[in-house]
Amino acid sequence: MTFDKLINYLKLDKQEFLFQFNSHPNYPSALAFSDTLNFLGVKNDAYQLDKEYWDELPEEFIAIVDNSFSLVKKAGAQYSVYSDKSKTVNKEELHKTSSDFVLLFEKTENSEQKISNYKPFIYAILGIILLYSAINFAWYQILFNLLSLAGVYISLEIFNQKFGNTSAVIGSICGDTSANQTVNSCNKIINQDKTSILGLKFSDFSLIYFIGIAVLGVFLPATGYIIKGFTIVSLIAIGYSIYIQAFVEKTFCRVCLLIISILVVQLILTLFFFENFYFNTNIAILSLLLWGIIFFAVSYFNTILTDKEALQKSNAKNLRFKRNYDLFKRELLEKDKVTFSDNQTFSLGNKDAKLHIAVVSNPYCGFCKGAHEILESLLKKYPNDISAQIRFNYFSDRSNEKSTGLLSDFMNIYKNKHENEFLKVVETWFENRDEKQIKDLVGNNQVEDLSALNAMSHENSNAGLNFTPILIINGFQFPDKYDREDIHYFIDELIEDDEI
Repeated sequence: MTFDKLINYLKLDKQEFLFQFNSHPNYPSALAFSDTLNFLGVKNDAYQLDKEYWDELPEEFIAIVDNSFSLVKKAGAQYSVYSDKSKTVNKEELHKTSSDFVLLFEKTENSEQKISNYKPFIYAILGIILLYSAINFAWYQILFNLLSLAGVYISLEIFNQKFGNTSAVIGSICGDTSANQTVNSCNKIINQDKTSILGLKFSDFSLIYFIGIAVLGVFLPATGYIIKGFTIVSLIAIGYSIYIQAFVEKTFCRVCLLIISILVVQLILTLFFFENFYFNTNIAILSLLLWGIIFFAVSYFNTILTDKEALQKSNAKNLRFKRNYDLFKRELLEKDKVTFSDNQTFSLGNKDAKLHIAVVSNPYCGFCKGAHEILESLLKKYPNDISAQIRFNYFSDRSNEKSTGLLSDFMNIYKNKHENEFLKVVETWFENRDEKQIKDLVGNNQVEDLSALNAMSHENSNAGLNFTPILIINGFQFPDKYDREDIHYFIDELIEDDEI
């Protein structure tokens, strides 16, 4: 199941999306798809809606078209459908090929994830080599180097695509997958390549070859004889590739044919224009050393990325169990419920919400920063569905002047300003640990009554909540077998669970 066009439109990190989707306990259901979008910041609601009501839907929505999650955009009387491919259909065809499932979504700032991109760096290097060639070489040498750089770029896109990254360049060359085909000719040739030398496929050797040729091309004419020899040897690769496509797979790969064309043109250039070049033993040795370094570098990165992909797949399968809400709920309810008489001191969020989350914390606890960040993010994302409380452990008879003054400042700003400002002050404290800065933010030296905080701390102690931080969900202590950050995976179900 692929939905590259949909992921690109929503500007999501494809690797992150697939990992979260594949690790969902209900994978590959519509619930898993919806929860994954929610987790990545795309708020959505799913419905089973009869087709007669589809005219009332917004301009953009997600539906299951041809058994694939697809983005549907209205365009007059037509509908544009984006999934692993793009197509335009009329209303009758859309209704015929889709189920009654629709998902209405709203893109938020969190969905605009910044995806790490190596391409500007690659473009810069290729541009420098091309500029250097244009200044110093003859036209046929410039053309040769330009073709080498094109080969590097295309081969790098193929290498990158092996590990699940979508390549717009490869997609534009090969075209979209046809309706009755699971893979197109390019995918069939590239991904099903049986060649394996130290774990490298035939397409990987294309990357090694073009990187080597591109580097040697910078040192023309000294390397001309070596380059000429390698372009002649490339005839073996050309013949092997054509044989595989024509007689083994019996289909032609456009991107493979493009690489073959580059090799053929480079061969013609070296045969007819690379003349009066002489063999140099030192340059030959350095050239072999260069290719050896490139070979082992590509092999190393291939091994690292292959292992990483295998670990991600294994981890995704394991996480389906860990993220199973029924298992989480069983662990949550395993311990006795804790009841507090004071739920008002440092109370936040919607006081009437069914789900109450308390953080037992200590201002001088280094590990408490993460717990407060989790609570703040949940309050920001679910302001109407969660009530929360920060339960600082403070004992007047054991505290010094600094801690008393700090908590007095917290109490002051909590009483006199909006809760968002209070949360901001707490965040600033855990970020900088500067009492003077907190005092300046409060703006006065008023000493607050901390008796309620002292009583609340004794409640924590009587319940055995001495070590911080601790998350309490409706009186139940967050299970030790889970990381605190895992609450994000269960929060929607916790909100809907009337039993808890």
